[in-house]
Amino acid sequence: MSNQKLYNVAIVGTTGAVGQQIIRLLDERNFPVKELKLLASKRSAGTKVQFKDREVTIEEATPNSFEGVDIAFFSAGGDVSKELVPHAVKSGAVCIDNTSAYRMDPGTPLVVPEVNAHKIQEHKGVIANPNCSTTQMVVALKPLHDRYGISRVIVSTYQAVSGAGNRAIDEMYKQSREVLEGKSVQPDILPVGSLPVKHQIAFNAIPQIDKFWENGFTNEEMKMILETKKIMGDESIEVTATCVRIPVAFGHSESVYIELNSDFEMEEVRKLLADAPGLVLVDNPEAQQYPLATEATGKLDTYVGRLRRDLSNPRALNMWIVSDNLLKGAAWNSVQIGEYLIAEKN
Repeated sequence: MSNQKLYNVAIVGTTGAVGQQIIRLLDERNFPVKELKLLASKRSAGTKVQFKDREVTIEEATPNSFEGVDIAFFSAGGDVSKELVPHAVKSGAVCIDNTSAYRMDPGTPLVVPEVNAHKIQEHKGVIANPNCSTTQMVVALKPLHDRYGISRVIVSTYQAVSGAGNRAIDEMYKQSREVLEGKSVQPDILPVGSLPVKHQIAFNAIPQIDKFWENGFTNEEMKMILETKKIMGDESIEVTATCVRIPVAFGHSESVYIELNSDFEMEEVRKLLADAPGLVLVDNPEAQQYPLATEATGKLDTYVGRLRRDLSNPRALNMWIVSDNLLKGAAWNSVQIGEYLIAEKN
């Protein structure tokens, strides 16, 4: 529309895997961008990036980078967000932060639009984007919680290496070649944690994502536990998680057990999930059809299947949830929040 308002947009963390996807989505979805400011570390400054019909030069992200910016997407790590988001807000920008910096801040909305879009209008300059593994799970939990209530969730994740960045993807491919060629493997990236110990990811499964807490859970697992309660707006939901890194490039998969508060019919559950926004039901075991990471890659939706009533608890369900961790798990959820934000402004 010719009279549509245009916005000055900044992306912090332009060169990262998520930042690159945000640029692509802003272009593909015709986000109403007036000026695009691409920000990154000093070493990336000066690099040129194509956006629509123009070349945009990456600038170093500094506290003074946000003058005149309306919306700023942050995806450069928690420390960068903690340092620069306050400056961006002071300059008048609304910040959509894809790091862990503000997720559990009581005054910051933690938003998955299919679940709690109404929280966007409560922002005080910052809207937090949840952890990728939490995001796809709550999209599937939402219709069930609304209809039946949820008392307990047990989730085991099978997470792609792209969640640890581009270097982790490169390491997985490099190690795979080395193993196949009979060479020794020298791990360098995974797991990302507080210790210098690294493990082979090729042909392996690493039951650690991020650092360990004193309670024995990892940071990734605690994110899923705490963020789920906040996004769903229900502190009574009991959540436990085991998060595992597997040698898949893109797409997180999750095995989820859900205890509901009331009785249910499987056909109604199927319809609720099939009709839910952002969710695609792929559940035809007779034809061996169920969500696969390879088929979710590059897609914006979350996929759910392997639906079955639990054999030991008639009020419990088992399901399999898959989504592209860089898209719905990060970049798309952020851009989606931006789209809701400008829809409310217009």
